[in-house]
Order: sequence, then C-alpha cells, then structure tokens
Amino acid sequence: MVDPLYAWWAQQLVLCDWAFQPEPNTIEAEAASARLQALGVNDRGELGWRLVEAFGTGTADPARLLAVLELLALAGSTGWLSEPRLRSWLVRTIDEITRHYHDLESWLEALRHAKSSEGWVRGDDGFWEACEALAALERDGEGITWDTLTEWTAAQRQDKSLSLWPSASHAQAWRLRAAFAPVVEVPPGEMDWPDAKEWLWRHWQIDDRTGLIQSLLWLAGYGHRQGWDLDAARLLATTAGERQAWHEGLSSAEHDYGRVLLAFIERGEPLEWAAWDWLRLVDLAWAGACAGWLDVSEAEGFATHGADLALRRYSDWSALARAYQRGCSLFEGHDRLADMQRDWGLLLNSPMSPWRAPLQQLLSEEEREASRGAIMAWRRSPRHWVLALASVREPEFGMRQGAIVPMATERRAEALRYLDETLGLHPDEGEEALTRYWLPAQAHHLNQLAADAAHGALPAADTPFGRPEAEDLASLAALKQGSRHAATIHMAEKYAFYLQMAMDCEAFDGEALNVLAEALRSTLCRFYPDARRLLEAWAQWERLLPEGEHPPLTNEIRWHLDDPGSPFHWLDWHSSQWHEPGPRPTLSRFTAMALVGPLNNAAWSEPHVESEREAASIREWIDGHYGLHGQAELDEFLDFLLEAGDRQEYQINYAPYTLNAQRLASEIAMLETGECSEEDRTHLLRLQRVRDNTDGCNELDMTAWDVAQAVDLAIAGRQLGWLDGAAFSAVLERAHALAAEHYGSWEAYSRGLYAGFSFFMGETPERESFLVGFRQALVAWLSGAPPLAGPWASLDFPGARPRHWAPMHIDTLPGDVKTLH
Repeated sequence: MVDPLYAWWAQQLVLCDWAFQPEPNTIEAEAASARLQALGVNDRGELGWRLVEAFGTGTADPARLLAVLELLALAGSTGWLSEPRLRSWLVRTIDEITRHYHDLESWLEALRHAKSSEGWVRGDDGFWEACEALAALERDGEGITWDTLTEWTAAQRQDKSLSLWPSASHAQAWRLRAAFAPVVEVPPGEMDWPDAKEWLWRHWQIDDRTGLIQSLLWLAGYGHRQGWDLDAARLLATTAGERQAWHEGLSSAEHDYGRVLLAFIERGEPLEWAAWDWLRLVDLAWAGACAGWLDVSEAEGFATHGADLALRRYSDWSALARAYQRGCSLFEGHDRLADMQRDWGLLLNSPMSPWRAPLQQLLSEEEREASRGAIMAWRRSPRHWVLALASVREPEFGMRQGAIVPMATERRAEALRYLDETLGLHPDEGEEALTRYWLPAQAHHLNQLAADAAHGALPAADTPFGRPEAEDLASLAALKQGSRHAATIHMAEKYAFYLQMAMDCEAFDGEALNVLAEALRSTLCRFYPDARRLLEAWAQWERLLPEGEHPPLTNEIRWHLDDPGSPFHWLDWHSSQWHEPGPRPTLSRFTAMALVGPLNNAAWSEPHVESEREAASIREWIDGHYGLHGQAELDEFLDFLLEAGDRQEYQINYAPYTLNAQRLASEIAMLETGECSEEDRTHLLRLQRVRDNTDGCNELDMTAWDVAQAVDLAIAGRQLGWLDGAAFSAVLERAHALAAEHYGSWEAYSRGLYAGFSFFMGETPERESFLVGFRQALVAWLSGAPPLAGPWASLDFPGARPRHWAPMHIDTLPGDVKTLH
C-alpha cells in the first residue's frame, strides 16, 4: 500500500528539481551528501538548526518548509536520521503545511510568490512547470488529494511514538547542547562533528582523552565561574573607589572582563553565570564522543551531570540562557545581554525547539542518581581528596583531576623548592617525614578549647607572669563558635597541600603517598559525614584562626560549599577502615609531652625517627647543650634528670645558704673580688640569685625544670632513634608521674619551670630578653591565648581532677574520659 505521506512528499520534491522518487529517503548516499554540502549542511548539528529555524518565525514560511522536505530526504538517504525520526519530522512538516494552507493551490501559490520574490530554488522555468503538473494531478484525481493528506497527517499526529528529538531517558541531557547545535540523533558519532578533534585542539588545546577528561571535570567542578564568583564576592564588599582601583590593577588582557563585571554589579544584574561552564561541559562531552575519545556511556554521564547541575541552579530555560549569556559576556569582555533575543529567541520560542519541554522535567530521579554515581566514579581515588583540599589554596590543582599524568620538569622543580624552602622537607627523608605534619593533638586541643569556651570554662586570663593581649583573648573566646565543628580539617587541609606537593615533585614513593591519601580520606570521612559538614567546619576554623601572613580562605571555602559542582560534593565518602596518616597519641601521652612547655615548640603529634638530614641538626643541639653523644649517655642523663637533676644541685649547693645569710654574703664577696674561672662565675651568679631570691628560686619546687628537660631530650632521642617506642613511653610515664607528685596544676608547674629556667641560666647578655620571651610564652601556654601557642589550657594537669567539658563530637584523643558538668 502506498504511504500517502511519502507519496505526497515525493511529489513536492519535484519542485526542488528532483526526479520523482516514490521513496525520497533512498537516493544514492553519495549524491545526497554532496547536495547537503552544497546547501551548507555539513553535519547533523547544522541540520538540527535548519529544522528548528524552519518553524521558528511564528508564521508559515513556504520556502523554509519546502527546504525542510528536501533536507529530510537528504538526511534520510545519508543515514543522518533514523526512520522513526525522519517520519516524525515529515509528519510535523506536512502538518504545518496543511494547517496553514487549505488546499494544494494555496500552497503552490505561496511557493510561486516566494519563488518570484526571493528566487530560493534551483533551476529556472522547471519550477513553474512542476507547479502546473502537481496542480493537474490534483484536478485529475491522480495524486494524493489535500483532504486525504490532511486526514493522514492528523492520524499520524496521534502516534505517541513519534518524536522530533531523541527521547530515550539516557539522551535527554543532550537537549542542553542545543545551545550550540541541536542534537537530532543519538548516539554521537563522526557524522555529527567530522572535525571534532581539530576543534578540540583549536579551542581547548586538547589533544587526547586524558586532556579531555581533565577539562570535563574542571568545567563541572571549577570552570571560569570560580574565579568570577570570588571576584564578585570581594567587589561587593568594597567601595566605588576600591572597585576602580581593582579594575585599574588588572592586566590589559583582563581589563574588558573587569569592565563588564563592574557594570553587572553597578546595575544589579544577578552575579551568577555557572551555565557558561555547565553548558560547555555538555558540548565538550559531545565533542569527545564524536572524536572517539569517550564512549557513549561516558559522554552521556558527563552530559547528564551537567544537566543535573543546571537543574539544581535554574528554574527554567530562560534563566539558564541568561546565565550563560552573562558568562559569555565576561569571557569575551563584551556585554551581550542586549543580544538575548537574537542569540536565544529561536530556542526559547520555536514550537519545534528541543527546549519546549520544561527544564525541570528534563531528567528523572533515576537518571540523576545514575549520573551522580558516574561522576563520583571519576573522582573515586583518594588522590582526588588531596586535589580537592589543595585546590582551595591553589585553584590550578582543579585541572589535575582524572588520570595521573607526568609532571613537567618545571613543576617538579617548583614543588621540590616549596618543600625545601617552606617545610625543610627533602625526598631523601622518605614519605615517613610527612608524618611530622599530621597533628591530631592540635585538633584535640582546639576542640577542647572550643568546648570550654562555649561553657565559659576557659582558663583565667591573669597568670603569674602577666596577662595576654586583648586581641589574643578575644580570639580565644571566639573559639566557642567552633564548638560544633571538629577541628581536624584545620590541620588536615595543610597536610593535604604538603602531600600534593610531595606528589608533584615525583621524588617520593608514589604508592606510599597513595596510602597516605587513603588514610587522609578515611580520617576525614570519620569526622565529617558529608561535604557540607567538612566545608562548614573548615570555613569556621579558618575564620577563627586565620594565617597572619596569608589572606583568609573563607571566601574560597564558602564557594565550594555553595557551588553544587564543587568536587567536594562528588568525592567518595565511603571510607575503608579508619587509618590515619600518622599516629594519634593517647591523651595521657599528649599531656606528658606537653610537660616540655615553652622550652621547645608544642609537640602536636608523636615524634618519629627522623632522616639523617634532620638527625644531624638534632645531634648538634644535644651535643652543644648537654654534651651527649649516643643512646647510653642519653639514657644515663635522663635517669639523672628524673631522679635528681638540677634540683638536687640546688638542694645540695645552694639551699643551705638560705639558712645563713652571713655566709652567703661572705662567699659572694670573695668571688666578686678575685679572679673567677667560668665555673666560679656561674657559681657566683647562682649565689647572687639565691641572695635575691630571684624569681622565687628559694621558695619554689624547681623539679619542673628537670621534667621539662627530660621530656625535651626524650623527644629528641626518639627522633634520633636512640630511644625506641617502649623506652620513650617509659620516660613519658616517669615524667608524668613525677610532675603529678610535685605539682597540682599547670600554674604551679609553670612557676617551678620558670624559676629553674631563670636560676640555672648561664651568663649571657641576652638574659633579660630570654626571660621576657619565656614569660610571654608561659602566659600564652597557661591562658590559651593565642590558641595555638601551647596545649596546657586544654589539658588537665597530671593527677589533677578533670575540669574540661566534653566536645560535641568524636574528634578527640583516645583515653579522653570527661566529666560532664
């Protein structure tokens, strides 16, 4: 049986100088392809535009409609359109004709008018003859009558299987690509974009699959919007003069961008442009599939992710288009919002537009969930956690997602230089050296201070050595705002940055670094159930404890919190067994290590055996201060400190003088009038301090001085490998017990420590500056102001009754038994 639609279609193509062909979509493919090229239709994307344009004027244009009939025949013959898609467009085109023209003669008359006014068809007088022939067929009843055509079209229109655009669930996201060219068929292939590889290189400098995936993940997670968003956020908080100064400070290449951004701000334009990245994500995925660098499922996954992000941000197509236009304006440095109708009117208004369906109905929940799993799979490796964390400080890391690629020589050298100059870390130390930057005890300290601050239970600001600066006290009190947020992220993000630098230099064991990355992930997953909680905690602690030499990262962190595409929302939050990048000391061990006080930097983590490079400087220090040269000498001296120490020397050689002032004065006078050896000079200084009761040396128990030295030396001995783990633990236990035996509080301990520090100090012109500095440090350690000076303010003294409040989360050291008030 003859198909009336195809028969009538074939008749109309005679008007285009075709020979009559009962099945117009079966002409020779090579000839059809040549004709498409002659018409300027080089790929299926251009075909899509021609189809949309034919119906986008609001009134029936006979020239465009006849052109569509020819394009459909050519596209069907070349295989560009499947039979169902071809029939859908044919039905819709003929329906458009029969709805606007009541019979064949009115249709032909419209075509004659178009011919005479525009001259849009091939050939010359053959067109008029063809019109007469078709009219004659109608009059003689030999062709398909107009009424029959109308009835058949109406019947076909009821067929629910007919669809102008790909309608399978997995293909819906491709409708977004209509911003660049409508997708008429799926899956994507070379016929859709024959020069896709050339385009990718020319516009994106992408020349392989790895580079393509990096760019796709960058567009999804960062894109141009990140920098623009941050600029806009900063500018909103400035004055007109400051904005002008910012603009003048831009490079010549950025000057036009700055002008457009400032214009948007001044006229109150919404400062939102993420569609610029997400629509290009869909376009790039299509190009990648056409180039053969992505398989169909991968391309669909990226496209659906782009659509999912768009649906989270925009309510309708118009909002999406305007956001893209704003982004395009910033990118090009030219305000294109006045061109909205010209650039987007067809897609937004054409009855045949692939955007006719509501944007929010584009994806089913099942499709969105599938795309979320797919995008998370690209970032499943723990390395992507490190990249995400490090990218907050250095956005360039956002382009490193996807497969690992070798670093350029310059980048490796830059990373090595950073590790050397900033951290003093060198590859010959091995990846174990990174342990020194994992500081779980510091996180415990901050969490405890925050809990105490929230309950008004911070240490007294007045100490035996003075009072902290008001600014430091204010920063301490403000920690109550962090009481609901685990503080591990405050040190973990810095650790991640160091770890990324170690990866970049390619001089460490890559597999060992991956193990550390997995440990980092598992730790953060334990303390933070999702990206939101992690980023909120980070933003809060960044605000509470800004780095003085660097601007705070609060805006950058907030950006990741607010942007639905940020990689933080698409990391794998299902960790393996909890294993940290470094050991987590027990609370009692942390307390014991804190007995060192301001004699050294606070010990925020367990010491480990250092590399030979670091060990050399430690050995030099031990030799210079104590004359110790090995394990045996260290063991003996530690026993001496813990059993007798300098306090015994005071009791034997100086305490008796407190009972006989006359003898003390005589001894001092004798030494002052004669020649003194270095040893005698030291003795004289100490006698004078006894006479003056300097810093309470005659009244205070100076055992703390010996305890602090013992802990300091034990930590050094552990770093040198002179003490193994068991020996180090034994020293800590003895120091802990000795402190508990002699003192009841950190304040009492600090008095004894300072008295010993003062009394046993040798002769030096810098004595007063040393004492001032030590007093200031003791003030900070006792009061907790500033918060990271030392840990005493967060710890119960050995043997003392617990006085601290329990934090509201599990980010604490083991063995932390609390009493709730």
